[in-house]
Amino acid sequence: MKKIFLLLCVCSTILLAQNTKDILILQSYHKGYKWSDDISKTIEKNFLDKENIFISTEYMDTKRIDTPEYLDAFYHYYKERFKYASFDVIIAVDNSALAFVKEHYEELFSKKPIVFLGINNFEPALIEGIERVSGVVENVDIEKNIDLMLTLQPYLDKILIINEKSITGDAVRKEIDAVSPKYKDRIEIEYVNSMDMDEIASKTTGLSKNSAILWVLLFKDSAGRFFTYKDNLQQIRKITDIPIYGLWDFYLDYGIIGGFLTSATAQAEAASKIVDQILAGKDPRTIPIVERSPNRYLFDYKELEYHQLDPSYVLKNFEVINKPFSFYEEYKQYVWLFIAILSAIAMVILFLMQNVRIRQQSEMALKNQLEFIKVLLDTIPNPIYFTNVEGKYIGSNIAFAKLYDQTKEEIIGKSIFDFFPKEWAEERHKSDLDLLKTKGAGAFELMLHLPHKRARLFTLNKAVYSNSDGSLGGIVCIMDDTTERVQQQQFIIQQSKLTEMGEMIAGIAHQWNEPLVELSAIMQDMEFCFNSGDMDRLKMKSFVHEAIIQIQYMSQTLKDFRNFLKPSTKKTLFCAKQALNEVLEIVGRQIFYAHIDLSVNYLNDEESFPVYGYENEFKQVLINVVNNAKNKLTKNKKGGKIFIEVSRETLQTKIVISDDGGHISEKIIGFIFDPYFTTTKNGTGLGLYMAKMIIEDKMGGTIRVQNLGSSTVEFTLLVPNATKGCE
Repeated sequence: MKKIFLLLCVCSTILLAQNTKDILILQSYHKGYKWSDDISKTIEKNFLDKENIFISTEYMDTKRIDTPEYLDAFYHYYKERFKYASFDVIIAVDNSALAFVKEHYEELFSKKPIVFLGINNFEPALIEGIERVSGVVENVDIEKNIDLMLTLQPYLDKILIINEKSITGDAVRKEIDAVSPKYKDRIEIEYVNSMDMDEIASKTTGLSKNSAILWVLLFKDSAGRFFTYKDNLQQIRKITDIPIYGLWDFYLDYGIIGGFLTSATAQAEAASKIVDQILAGKDPRTIPIVERSPNRYLFDYKELEYHQLDPSYVLKNFEVINKPFSFYEEYKQYVWLFIAILSAIAMVILFLMQNVRIRQQSEMALKNQLEFIKVLLDTIPNPIYFTNVEGKYIGSNIAFAKLYDQTKEEIIGKSIFDFFPKEWAEERHKSDLDLLKTKGAGAFELMLHLPHKRARLFTLNKAVYSNSDGSLGGIVCIMDDTTERVQQQQFIIQQSKLTEMGEMIAGIAHQWNEPLVELSAIMQDMEFCFNSGDMDRLKMKSFVHEAIIQIQYMSQTLKDFRNFLKPSTKKTLFCAKQALNEVLEIVGRQIFYAHIDLSVNYLNDEESFPVYGYENEFKQVLINVVNNAKNKLTKNKKGGKIFIEVSRETLQTKIVISDDGGHISEKIIGFIFDPYFTTTKNGTGLGLYMAKMIIEDKMGGTIRVQNLGSSTVEFTLLVPNATKGCE
C-alpha cells in the first residue's frame, strides 16, 4: 500500500513539474530603484493568482556600473547561476537587459521566448538575431510635455532640461534635439547633462519666476557622485520655487508637478498580457510589439496647489496623487451608487406619484365615461340589455326595463325564464349558447308577446363580448321595435300597389274585352238557333261550355289581380318563373296593344328558378319595372322592345329587364331609387323605392340600373336561391 502511495506522489510530482511555468525577470537596474521595483511588483501581482507559475528576478545594476569588465563578469555569473535552469519566458527590462540578451542569445537564451519592456529609442536592430521575441516600447514624449508646460504656464520664457549621461539619458537627448527647433522662436530651451550637483544647484537658483525645469534623469553627476532617484530631485526642489516637470512616474511625490509620464506600471501591465499569451501557447513572433508607449498624464496634488496650477482647464483625462482625503474621492463609486439608488428611488416615487395621479385621472375619466354611457344608454329609445354567460341580466337601459314594467335594478340578476314561458325561453337560451360558442354576432326577428301588452315585432341585434382577460363576458343585445316600421312599409307597398291599379284595371278591361265579345256572340248564336228551331241538347251543351271557358278566363284575371293586392306576411318558397309568367298575364295585353315587342328568355327552360322570399311583393317589383319600361316606350309612340332574361347563379337567381326606350340621364340615374323621386308629372316616386326596399331589405338581394349601348337601359335583380326546388 505504501509503495502505491509513493508511486502516486511521484507521478503527481512529475505531472506538476511538467505543468510548472518559470519566468525570469532580467532587470537592467538595481533593487530599490522605484522604476524597477514597480515593474517587478506589477508582474508578480498579475501572476500571483495563477497556479504553477514561478518568477525569478536578477538585477544587472547598470545604473551604478556598466563597464565592459562588469558586464563580462555578469555574463559569467549568469551562466554559472542558471546552468541547470530552464525558463519558459525571459522578461528583459530596459535597454541594458535587452542588449545583454541579444549579445548572448545563442549561448544563454536560444529558443527561449523573450519579452522586453522599457526600451528607449526602439528600432528593429535592437532585437535582430532574437528569433522568438515581442515586447513593449518605452517612449518619453518631449513634445507633449513641453506643450503641457506652455499651456499650464503661458507666461514661460525659459525651460531648463536636466539630464544625465547614460544609455537612457542619451536616448532622451536625441528626442529633445529633434523637438527643440519647433520652439526656438517661442521659448528658450537650455539643456544640461554635464554638470555636477553643485553646478546644477547654482544653475537652478539663477532661474527667473517665468522659468520651469524639465527633469529627465540624474543618478550620477559629472563628478561621479551617485544619487537615489529621490535624493537628487529633492535637493533641487529645496533650492528653487519654480515648477519642475518630469518624464517618469517614479519622480512623483518627490518634487515634480507631473506631466505626460512614462509609467512603469503601465509598461508592466502591457508586458504581462504578452507573457500570458505566450504561456497559453502562442508564438511570440505572432504577437505584435506595442510600439506606442502606454504613457498617461499624472500630477502631484501638493505641487499643483503650491504653484497654483490646474490641469483640468486643458486636459480631460488625467490622474492626481496626494489628494487630501475626500469622502467623495475615496468612496466615489459608493457615492455614485448611493446617488444612483436615491435617484432610482426618487424616480420610482415620482413614477408612482405620476401613476397615482394618472390613475386618479383615469378613474375620474372612467367614472365620467361610465356616467356618460349610462345617460347615453338611457337616452336611446331602443331597449338594450347585456347578460353574462349564464344568461343572467347584468345591466340594461331604461327602455328595456320599461318594456317589462320594471326598474333597471329589478332587472339585474333575472333571466329570460323570469318573463316568458319555459319552452319559449329554453329555445331563446339555446340560441344564445350557440352564439357564445361561435363568439360572433347575429340579428333575427322575433315577435314578443308581453304580458298586458299587444304583441310587438322586434329585430334583435346580438353580439358576444369578452372580458379584459380574454374570457367570455356574455352577450349584449340591442332591440329594435320594427312593428310600426313594418306596418308602414306594408302600407307604402300597398300604396304603391294602388298606384299601379289604374293601369292594371285598364289591363283587366283589355283582357275582359275579348271574352265579353265572345260571350255576346255566343248569346246571339244561342238566340238564332233557338228562333230557327235548330237548338237541341247537344248544341246547348256546346254553347254553355264555350261560355264557361270565357267566364273562367275572366275569373282567373280577377284572381291574379286579387293576389297582387294581397300582402305577403312571411317568406315562402316560390318559383320565379311562375311569378314572372303570372305578371306577364296581367300586363301582357297592355304591352301587346302598345305595339311593344316583349320577349322572355329562360337560359335553362327546364329550370323553375326556386326563390325564397315574399312572392306577391316580388311580383310587384316585376310589374313596376316592366310598367316603367312600357310607359317610357309608349311616350315615344314608336313601339320598341322589352327583353327579359332569367338565369340561375350559384347563390342567386338573376333577372335582367331591359328596354330600348333611351338612356336615363346620368344626372339622375343615381337618385331613381330614392323615395318620392319622380320625373313623371303625376308620379308618386314610390315605385322604384319600394322595389329596392323589397328586394334588398326584405329579401336580402340587390337591384341596380345601368345605361348600355346607345339607347338601352338595363335593370338587374338578384334574389337568393332556395335550398330546394319548387313544383
